Amino acid sequence: MCGRYASTRSPEDLAQLFRVTEWHPEEALEPSWNVAPTDDVWAVLERRPRGAGEDAPPARMLRPLRWGLVPSWAKDPRTGARLINARVETVHEKPAFRRAFVKRRCLLPSDGFYEWEQVRDETSGKVRKQPYFIHPEDGGVLALAGLYEFWRDPAVKDDDDPAAWLLSCTIITTEATDAAGRVHPRMPLALPPDHYDTWLDPRHESTDDLRALLVQPAEGHLAARPVSTAVNSVRNNGPQLVEERT
Repeated sequence: MCGRYASTRSPEDLAQLFRVTEWHPEEALEPSWNVAPTDDVWAVLERRPRGAGEDAPPARMLRPLRWGLVPSWAKDPRTGARLINARVETVHEKPAFRRAFVKRRCLLPSDGFYEWEQVRDETSGKVRKQPYFIHPEDGGVLALAGLYEFWRDPAVKDDDDPAAWLLSCTIITTEATDAAGRVHPRMPLALPPDHYDTWLDPRHESTDDLRALLVQPAEGHLAARPVSTAVNSVRNNGPQLVEERT
């Protein structure tokens, strides 16, 4: 699974990197080295601009979404806390994800993610969980494959009230490879740049074609380093969390 990650790039940098054409400076998010479920996160997605005609092409947007997908049919937004990840093997079939897989796909920019390995202390014999920060070898940005969804809050009467709608997302995971596979059996699935356009375009609805895009994460070019257990607490944040600890 993917339960924590780092996302520290500025929206200006992300807009340039992902060729975003629409984002709103007032929707600011602080850099985070300890992104946790239910946090707001940056997402790159494509939708037709509001008020545009049916023939209008989708615009590429940078939006803050809440991590933990809330299906449109959910009775309570707390459902999202259980849906932070979607397995690539079944994402196209599960009721919570299958409509979003066809219609509402996104990319979640990340500097890297955390996984935990069980380690036995040679002196005491006790087992502890050692966190690792797993990141691109070249220091680049991972584009984590995700889905997003709209949830309508029935307590808000006006559809045009921004509070009426919750936008949430989930991260697609796969079997871990390379450095990540030595730490944990699952990992988030990152797409290469040549897959961005097809993945984001809502006009592509072929399940088989979309699943063909979900291949080896980050093309296998990942590195892992042990980091402080301070990352275990969501209250801790800052660049010190990704520094190597021995």
